[in-house]
Amino acid sequence: MKKIIISLFLSIVYCQLSIAQVGTWHNYLSYYDIQQIQAAGNDLFVLASNGLYQYNMNDQSITTYDKVNGLSDTDIKLIAWNKQAKRLIAVYNNSNIDLVETNGNVINISSLYSKAITGDKTVSSIRIDDVYAYLICGFGIVKVNMQRAEIADTYKPGHPDYPTSLPDEDNSDYDKYIDLVKTLNPDGPKHNNFGFMRFLNDKLYTCGGSYYSPGSVQVWNGTSWQIYQDSVKDGSTTSSVQGPLCLDVQKTAEGDHLFVGARNGMFEYMNGNILKRYDHTNSPIECFDGKTEDYQIVTGVKFDSDNNLWLLNSQAPTASLMSFSNGKFTKFNHSELMKLNDGGFTNKSNGKLCNIIIDSRQLMWFVNDHWMLPAYYRYERNNDHISAYETFVNQDGLRITNLYGVKCIVEDLENNLWIGTDQGPFMIEKSSILNNEAALIQVKVPRNDGTDYADYLLAGVCITSIAIDGGGRKWFASNGNGVYLISADNMTQIQHFTTDNSKLLSNNVLSVAINQTTGEVFFGTEKGLCSFISDATQTNTEMTKDNVWAYPNPVNPEYTGPITITGLTMNADIKILASNGAVVNEGRSNGGTYVWDGCDKKGRRVASGVYMVATATNTGEKGTVCKIAIIN
Repeated sequence: MKKIIISLFLSIVYCQLSIAQVGTWHNYLSYYDIQQIQAAGNDLFVLASNGLYQYNMNDQSITTYDKVNGLSDTDIKLIAWNKQAKRLIAVYNNSNIDLVETNGNVINISSLYSKAITGDKTVSSIRIDDVYAYLICGFGIVKVNMQRAEIADTYKPGHPDYPTSLPDEDNSDYDKYIDLVKTLNPDGPKHNNFGFMRFLNDKLYTCGGSYYSPGSVQVWNGTSWQIYQDSVKDGSTTSSVQGPLCLDVQKTAEGDHLFVGARNGMFEYMNGNILKRYDHTNSPIECFDGKTEDYQIVTGVKFDSDNNLWLLNSQAPTASLMSFSNGKFTKFNHSELMKLNDGGFTNKSNGKLCNIIIDSRQLMWFVNDHWMLPAYYRYERNNDHISAYETFVNQDGLRITNLYGVKCIVEDLENNLWIGTDQGPFMIEKSSILNNEAALIQVKVPRNDGTDYADYLLAGVCITSIAIDGGGRKWFASNGNGVYLISADNMTQIQHFTTDNSKLLSNNVLSVAINQTTGEVFFGTEKGLCSFISDATQTNTEMTKDNVWAYPNPVNPEYTGPITITGLTMNADIKILASNGAVVNEGRSNGGTYVWDGCDKKGRRVASGVYMVATATNTGEKGTVCKIAIIN
């Protein structure tokens, strides 16, 4: 039977693509800053940038470890190898513990992390003796039996058996192997700061996003990282990028033309190299107090459709909004943006004007993420008119108090706007914008408990970033609550990822960006970058045999994951047909993607065979047919 199926499948024209499966996670961690080296026979374990990798000196292979491939946590503080137990102990900054073997097996010991203990549990040193690891903590000493993978005892000062003579911490392998380790290049970015991200031109462009983050711009092209130049020498003066806050890029014949807004001005790049720095000496960009050059803060940059660059110079003494085109700056003075009263300065540009977008109506929007005056703004470029929205009243007439930050603004697929604040998300309906208003709506989600009660969507959750996927669904990143995926109609919480129920690196998610072609959703955190392959992608305008395909294909016996069909139109109707024409599965696409679990309507795994995928648009127009071979 299998030979027949394979023969049939060879007649199907398809392209086998190496695409990650829906539901899988990936980590993009830095291994740049070498902290510790521990030799384990022919292997070296390296702690670098609080991440772990293993180098085999025989075959020169490198194995990286993270939450996706074995580790229980992220942000490792210390490591130590135990020759007797033949295991590495890795202690995290939160006092969680993993034991790692050279074959990649990982055993978690979570009792120190999870147990309530009076005193400081932070581990400052590891001492190895026999099969034991002694963890020197703020409250005392924890004795770990690394052979039995358990905590054997804990000692506080004054305990009769308190260890008084322990071996010294052994870091001699660092000096012995550092020259070798410096030549190794595990794939990864230079640092783990991803506070600002944009996915454009099939690349993920990132920067630190805070005043004191590293100056590097880091770009992921799907196979490798490019680390942009972070300083440039002009004569005897070296200009370094300090605190990159935002960026935007335009594709040109010469390559990627990129601008970075930073704490100390604006930097222009071409293909990763700095062309020029703009500051108070050669542009209208101003220092916040007229003299401190480290604080001439450019908090927003955005190209419009005519390739004019717009920028926001927050806390500037005279003006914050300006444009840059053909080498010339133009300032736009608006009193609505000059209301910061701080440090003895009055009528200074607002504290943190940021997150510029240009919507489908060609209106420019941005926000003020500052506790003194949280607000959002609409700017009409054609007539230089600005509207400021400084009060937050929802559709029920309820005024939102205790609001300290407006974080972001985005447009969804139905041309409504969404605003992320520290008190939850708000929506501005398309009709309100067309009527020259910007009325705020807090979406009400029915409780469905037999009452007429409803709750405001994610009320009280600090929304740091919002992205809209190909199915019109909203990805809400939060400060302290992980990531929420909300349905296109705003009524259903599809996912809520946290560090406890997923491979998310941190519950403090600073930014989110989406590769709409593959459905990969990137989450930038203070502990690094990770991603999740979602079941929604951008849509096609029509479905043809050249752009609709399924993967994996063929489906081998050992594969039990989802089967993904992509290249579809919005809300396409999908039918999976057996060779006799029976419908075994049917449904509707998420954007350009449909996911099938390989089962029939009764939840049973389908038999071996070639299955037909019949498609139709949401208006009933029949689309293309592709084939999926299943081998059980």
